[in-house]
Amino acid sequence: MFAAEGLTAPMREIARHAGVGPATLYRHFPTKEQLFAEAFAERLRACYAVVDDGLADADPWRGLRTVIERLGELYARDRGTIAALVSAFPGALDFTADRERALKSLGELVRRAKDVGRVRPETTLDDIVLVLMAAGGIQAATPAARASAVRRYITIAINGLRAVPTLHD
Repeated sequence: MFAAEGLTAPMREIARHAGVGPATLYRHFPTKEQLFAEAFAERLRACYAVVDDGLADADPWRGLRTVIERLGELYARDRGTIAALVSAFPGALDFTADRERALKSLGELVRRAKDVGRVRPETTLDDIVLVLMAAGGIQAATPAARASAVRRYITIAINGLRAVPTLHD
């Protein structure tokens, strides 16, 4: 449910989809935040690894571009995972600490790419988060069409972030 609907999936629908009653779901997960943190722990670690890989790239522009592309691909398949990366749930403290670390690393990658003149100087971490959030809003008739549309959007967004936009890298 979270993969298809993101954070907006209603708890009652999640319970129905899981084949349990709402009371059972709430007994195990008193809040949506706790359920979400548990459901996405492994997928979020994959997102953090993407950011870490980008940060480790010797070319900060290539690293940033790869992070945006890979996270965009994840978002095309699973809206909930990237929503978790860019959203804050105050009750999920373990999740919040990892999320903040990943966002700090992503911000560092943006700074490095600006320092070498590959990203527009006014670009901020918030711009990257906005690009990823906007990718989640893309709707299409089929999953394949959605993935294609997200890839196209990400390409256009990356070109807009580039210090000197071009159609191809």
